[in-house]
Amino acid sequence: MLDQTIRASILTLREAGHGTRAIARALHISRGAVKAVIADGHAAPPPIERDEKADRFRDDILALHASCKGNLVRVHEELLARHPIVLSYQALTAFCRRHGIGHQPPTPVGHYPFEPGEEMQHDTSPHDVHISGAVRRVQTASLVLAHSRMVFMQMYPRFTRFHCKVFLTEAVQYFGGACADCMIDNTHVVVLRGTGKEMVPVPEMEAFGRRLGFRFVAHEKGDANRSAHVERQFDHIERNFIPGREFSDFADANQQARTWCDKVNASFKRHLHASPRDLFAVEVSRLRPLPAWIPEVYALHQRIVDLEGYVHVDGHMYSVPYQLIGKTVEVRETKDQCACSSDRVRSHPTRCVPRRAVVSGPRWSIIVRRADRSPLR
Repeated sequence: MLDQTIRASILTLREAGHGTRAIARALHISRGAVKAVIADGHAAPPPIERDEKADRFRDDILALHASCKGNLVRVHEELLARHPIVLSYQALTAFCRRHGIGHQPPTPVGHYPFEPGEEMQHDTSPHDVHISGAVRRVQTASLVLAHSRMVFMQMYPRFTRFHCKVFLTEAVQYFGGACADCMIDNTHVVVLRGTGKEMVPVPEMEAFGRRLGFRFVAHEKGDANRSAHVERQFDHIERNFIPGREFSDFADANQQARTWCDKVNASFKRHLHASPRDLFAVEVSRLRPLPAWIPEVYALHQRIVDLEGYVHVDGHMYSVPYQLIGKTVEVRETKDQCACSSDRVRSHPTRCVPRRAVVSGPRWSIIVRRADRSPLR
């Protein structure tokens, strides 16, 4: 079939006084095609009206689609069983797509423009990484500045409000400031109740954000595209950062993550026509300044010292003097240390993997065991 451009050229040449043979020779088409276009007199090609095999069974297809709960494989099987027709599965699915049976047309997601310092997007995603010689499921936290696309990511054995505050504190210190809004995905770590615009954050997290100069906002339920900048980074992390890397512990993993973020932020992005670091040079002056003093993030635990002189925190055991056996002590957990309230108890480095007893003082022998009683690997 001749397209609209060729048909319009035929009519234009005809109006200029050229004959059928000259038009056909000039456009390298047959004289019959030229005569057909001249007889039609329209530049737009006529629509092709062709009967579809499945059109006669449209009502049956609609009924089977409802009874088979949208399974087109079963619809195809039942349709062939009821009617002796030759209809391939591909023809059935194409018919359903054209007529909107079980298929909703895609809707445009639009584009979200962001001014410098307007919004940063935060989310977490599970990944399997090699840590301490074994594959372990970790929670990868990421924060992306929506305007410049600067990214900061870290890894944690789990992600609670304590880890969320630790991560966001390090992230805003990495950027040297915070945006006005922090977009989240209705996570229970931050959300007290509600979703989207009706979201109410936990008072603890709301006060934490206020101290650093930002507020938590949530996108509508199911609208993951609203936080697409941070969602896209997880695919980059899984395909670029994790493959081929092994880490001795979480400190090593997070240090390598910082180095990787520096490299990614300095690389040129074709769709941005610049690197995130270049765009950040404009955005940094629009960020909310950090307070002069940022307190260390900590979590308090009330624990009873067991008969072996240990306190248990997150599955790990930390030794205390035997004089405190049976007594309740307050354990202060920070990112790097666990310390008890007693003056006689030394602080221990926080352990993530593997789970084991941490002993202080020369009097104690190190006993390696797992608090969950599962076999050692």
